[in-house]
Amino acid sequence: MKVTSLELFKVKPRWIFLKVNTDEGICGWGELISGTKTETVVAGAYEIGEYLIGKDPRQIEDIWQVLYRSFFRGGPINMTILSGIEMALWDIKGKYYSMPIYEFIGGKARDNIMVYSWIGGDRPSDVANAALDRKNKGFKAIKMNATEELHYIDSFKKIDAVLERVDSIRNAVGYDLEIGIDFHGRVHKAMAKVLAKELEKYRPMFIEEPVLPENNDALIEIASHTSIPIATGERLYTRWGFKDVLKSGVVDIIQPDLALTGGILEAKKISAMAEAFDVAVAPHAPYGPIALAATLQLDVCTPNVFIQEQSLGIHYNQGFDLLDFVKNKEIFTYKDGFVDIPKGVGLGIEIDEELVKKVDTEGLHWTNPRWRNYDGTIAEW
Repeated sequence: MKVTSLELFKVKPRWIFLKVNTDEGICGWGELISGTKTETVVAGAYEIGEYLIGKDPRQIEDIWQVLYRSFFRGGPINMTILSGIEMALWDIKGKYYSMPIYEFIGGKARDNIMVYSWIGGDRPSDVANAALDRKNKGFKAIKMNATEELHYIDSFKKIDAVLERVDSIRNAVGYDLEIGIDFHGRVHKAMAKVLAKELEKYRPMFIEEPVLPENNDALIEIASHTSIPIATGERLYTRWGFKDVLKSGVVDIIQPDLALTGGILEAKKISAMAEAFDVAVAPHAPYGPIALAATLQLDVCTPNVFIQEQSLGIHYNQGFDLLDFVKNKEIFTYKDGFVDIPKGVGLGIEIDEELVKKVDTEGLHWTNPRWRNYDGTIAEW
């Protein structure tokens, strides 16, 4: 079996789908992160993907090593391209051997997968009613952004606003819902220490990205101010990106993104490293259906995964949502806050290619919000 071609599709609201074709008629699907550089990612995927033409798609590790080991390696553009290609190759291999991907990398290690639901939006509001809605839908856990933009040192009124929002959730649903609180890298060290300490009384499930990944050395100090589990890792890639974070001993949960960190097998290796440090895994997956399907394959065979992000109804999904592009919609059916083990071959997902191609013709221009602080300085989104 040989790879014959690659096709890229730009899909609203903010997804890039990759299709890898073979001479035996078996195709595989992957997903890339557009970020704010959609055209760059697509062009790079075609350029890097040239290496695949004529190669046996089942030789996943060798292809991964070749594509990764460029002289200037890593970075979000290269790594999301490599991640999407790797997913598609696994999809082909699973279809060829009529097996789910998780059967190749350890087999089933659980009965189902707990998922959480997003509430509140970019600038979180009305979180109590949203939390109550998720509880009524059977979810056991939610996640919300903690705060809007914060300066290096900012007003305690903004801290109080965060506490009031979390308090409103506890008043609405008690402790029937676990709460993940995402700092989103918006918070600098000084205010992160304050927030982490003040939130402790609400017993959140975790705080996420208390500081930007380039400031992860500050996690040691932040951890000394709280007993709340600390999660990070959505912007890190490969084993080497997670190595120092794990060695630091202050991270309790890592959040590799399979559409960025190197794909399914690389995330499996990262998760095994985390297990050796007694660290849990909660994979990052706020994007499209292919990335989520790939992540579920990892979850099935990875015992230190304890919960899974998913993006049905997330505030970014304007115009289209995950299920719009999926024929076998049951793969993302949530019952009592859990999703069943996927049983299909490969990624287990059937893409509505006709709709994908139609939406691709509309183009995609995604930009992240650009925020500024009260004094006009650039703020982290």
